[in-house]
Amino acid sequence: MNDRKKQLPAIYRWLILFFVSVAMFGNYYVYDSISPLADLLVKQLHFSDANIGTLNAIYSVPNIIMVLIGGIIIDRLGTRKSTLLFSLLCMSGAFITSSSSQFTIMVIGRLIFGLGAESLIVAITTVIANWFKGKELSFAFGLNLTVARLGSFAALNSPTWARAYYESWQGPLFISVITAIVSVIAVIVYVLLDYQSSKGSLIKDQKSQDKIDLFAALKFNFSFWLITLLCVTFYSGIFPFQTFAVKFFIQKHFMTIPENFARSMGGFLSSLLTLSAMILTPLFGLLADKIGKRALLMMIGSILLMPVYLILNYVIVNPTIPPELLAAVSTTGSESVSLGSAIQSNLVYFMNMVKILFTYFPNLVIPMMIMGISFSLIPAIMWPSVAYIVEESRLGTAYGLMTMVQNIGLAGFNFVIGWANDLSGNYTAGMLIFSTLGIFGLIFAWLLRRRETGIHGHGLESRIK
Repeated sequence: MNDRKKQLPAIYRWLILFFVSVAMFGNYYVYDSISPLADLLVKQLHFSDANIGTLNAIYSVPNIIMVLIGGIIIDRLGTRKSTLLFSLLCMSGAFITSSSSQFTIMVIGRLIFGLGAESLIVAITTVIANWFKGKELSFAFGLNLTVARLGSFAALNSPTWARAYYESWQGPLFISVITAIVSVIAVIVYVLLDYQSSKGSLIKDQKSQDKIDLFAALKFNFSFWLITLLCVTFYSGIFPFQTFAVKFFIQKHFMTIPENFARSMGGFLSSLLTLSAMILTPLFGLLADKIGKRALLMMIGSILLMPVYLILNYVIVNPTIPPELLAAVSTTGSESVSLGSAIQSNLVYFMNMVKILFTYFPNLVIPMMIMGISFSLIPAIMWPSVAYIVEESRLGTAYGLMTMVQNIGLAGFNFVIGWANDLSGNYTAGMLIFSTLGIFGLIFAWLLRRRETGIHGHGLESRIK
C-alpha cells in the first residue's frame, strides 16, 4: 500500500487531505455549537452552568475508553471503514441533540456524538500520518487543523452570521446537523479516493494489526507519555474555557451592552482562538518541518498560555461606548428583506462589532490573540510528533490512547469548572485552575525537550532533510 502511494501523483494526497479536513470541519462545528447557546439555554430551558458543562463533558466521558478502542479498531479494520462508521455516529448524535428540549435527551445526543467524534479525529489523524509521513507532515497537519477550526470559527460566530436563528435555542442546533451531514459526505468521497489509490478490494485498506492488544498500548516510550501529558493539560485549559467563554464575556465584561450584541462580541472574542489557529497552525507546522526544535516550540506555546486567563479575569474593562453607536449596531439588519441586503447588513454588523472590540476592549482582544498563538503552535507540532516516535502499525492505537487521556481531562475539567462557577458565583476559581494547567504544560514540554536532546531522542528537534 505504501509503495502504491509513493507512485501516485501528489494531487492524490492533497485531495484526500482536503476531504478529511472538510469532515473535521463538520465535527468541530457540532462540538462548538453549545458555547454560543449557553445564555439561551439558561434563559429558555433554565439550565445551570453545571448542566451546560455536562453537555460538553459528556462528550468526553465515553472517549475515556472509546478512543483507545477506536484507535485499535482503526488499526484492525482500516481507516476507510472506521471514518465512515464514526462520521455516521457524529451525525446521529447531532440530530438527537437538536430534537428535544429535555436535558436528558440532549445529553444522550452529545454522548453519541462524542462516541463518534473523537474516534473520527483519531482516524483522520492516522490517515494524514499514513499519507504524509516523511513528506510535509507537520504542514499537512496544520492545514487540516486550519479547515477543522474554521468549523469552530463558524460556530462561535454564528450569533453574528446566523443571528436570525438565535431567537430560539433549537435553530442553531439544526445548523449543526447540516454540517454533520456535510462531514459524512466528505468521508464518503475520501473512502472512494483512498479505495481508488489501492487499485484493489477493500481488504487492501491500510491496516496491519492481526489482533487487538490492549496491553501493547502501555508499552510506548517515555517521550510519547510526555507528549500525552502535555496534550491533556493543554486542551483541558482551552476547551473547557471555550465552553463558558461567551457567557463569561457577557456576564463579566459586557453587562451594559445589549444582549444580542454582547453575545455576538463574546462569540467573536472566543473565536479569535480559532481565527489565529486557522492562519498560524500550518505556518508553525511548516516552521517545525524546516527547523525542528519541536519540544522547544511547545515550551514557548506553554509559556504564552499561562498568564492570559488571569489577565482576562482581573483586567478592568469599563469603556464608555457612545449609546448611539450601540443602538445603531444592535438594530442593524432588522429591516433587511432581500438576500443581498441581508448579506450587506451582516457585513456592516460584523465590521462595527470588530471596530468596537478593538477600539474599546483591547485588554480582552490582546490576551485572546496571545492564547490563539499558543493554540496554533502546540497542536501544529504535538500531533505530528507522535508519528516520529511510534511505528506506523501502532499509530491508530497511539493516537487513540493520547486522545483517551485528553478526554479524561476534558470531561473532568468541564465538570469541575461548571461546578466551581455555580458554587462561587463568579469565574475566578476557574481561571486560576486554567493558569495552573499552563504551568504543568510547561513542565512537561521542558522534560520532553530534555529527553529529546539526549541519547533517547527520536529526531523531534531535527528538521526534515
